[in-house]
Amino acid sequence: MPSAVRKPANLSLDSRLLSEARELNINISRAAEEGVASAIKAEKERLWRIENTEAIQAENEYIEKHGLPLAKYRQF
Repeated sequence: MPSAVRKPANLSLDSRLLSEARELNINISRAAEEGVASAIKAEKERLWRIENTEAIQAENEYIEKHGLPLAKYRQF
C-alpha cells in the first residue's frame, strides 16, 4: 500500500511527555498519528454500535428465543 500523503499539523503536547518521548527516541509524529488513528477507529466503532443497536438487539432476541441457527453443526 503506498504511503499516504502527509500534511504538517501544529499541536500542543504536555512538555513532560514531549521531553520523555525525545529521551526515549520516540518518533513523536508517528506516535501522534497512531494515537489519532486509534481514536478514529474507536469512534467509528462506537457510532456503528449506536447506528446498529436495533439490529443487534433483534438478533440477540432471536438467538435467545431460537438458539444459534447452526448450533447443531458446532463441534465445540
